[in-house]
Amino acid sequence: MIGANVDDAMAEDGPAVDAAAIRGVVLVVDDHPDTLALISDVLGRDGYTVIAAVDGQSALERARLINPDIVLLDARMPGMDGFEVCRRITTDPGLDGMAVIFMTGLTDSDSIVRGFRAGGVDYVTKPLKPDEVRVRIEAHLKRARAQRQADMVVNAGGRAALIVAADGGIRWYSSRAAQLLHRYFETGVDDKLPYGVMRWLEQAEFQSRPYELTRGRGRLSVRLSGPAEEGGWILTLVEFDEQAAVEDFVGRFALTRRQAEVLLWISRGKTNRDIAEILDMKPRTVNKHLEHIFPKLGVETRAAAAAIALQNLGS
Repeated sequence: MIGANVDDAMAEDGPAVDAAAIRGVVLVVDDHPDTLALISDVLGRDGYTVIAAVDGQSALERARLINPDIVLLDARMPGMDGFEVCRRITTDPGLDGMAVIFMTGLTDSDSIVRGFRAGGVDYVTKPLKPDEVRVRIEAHLKRARAQRQADMVVNAGGRAALIVAADGGIRWYSSRAAQLLHRYFETGVDDKLPYGVMRWLEQAEFQSRPYELTRGRGRLSVRLSGPAEEGGWILTLVEFDEQAAVEDFVGRFALTRRQAEVLLWISRGKTNRDIAEILDMKPRTVNKHLEHIFPKLGVETRAAAAAIALQNLGS
């Protein structure tokens, strides 16, 4: 796949788009500034947010920072070429879900196969044609977003997930969801959704707030994540339990048990003095724990640590 100049047609005006109607984020990677400018203009007029990168390293840095929906990637660049950039994107767990479309000046089978083997999902030929670029990006944007939504619902933070039919029948469930249904409702996945949860789903004004149930020291939060295909709903189930939260922090962030306990109380807005009293330690010991917690979470402030903890607790 050899880079080439963008066809003058790329400079043609696209359809007018409401500036507020952002359709998606596209990272465009090419070592020719003119190419970047022309593609940015066309896609910007179509309502996309366009981020530019002129080499492989900056492309990877921007991808990690902004997590784009689509990467439009030139195969031949000095230094790290497009094939290597694509390989790194598609093998990095933190960049999962991005669709990489190659820009190529050649259509020989060896280059095309190499692009697909690197993890690309499609390619467009140069000189680029605006309509072809638009159609390819739109198609892959829909797929990328659908896959990302599914991954978030099913796998985010190891949470439990259910897909429920309109009549309350459970179409699909994760193993964690089955455990929680049995624990809190004493029902199984072969049964229909509990009556109280169905009543909550049927009342639209309540769907913006989670359905919650307390049993012992545990609290279950049932949340509507979105509609399912062919009717029904996608639900996530999050359990709040001090013991479970501490164990989750230990495994997720490689904290000691004591550090995880400190993080839990940080997430609840407690001061160092409060935490010291709760955990029977000195305030300066709490500070020492925080000095180890912050680097492990990749943050520098108490507020940022609390935000990450709350996000992983499902709050």
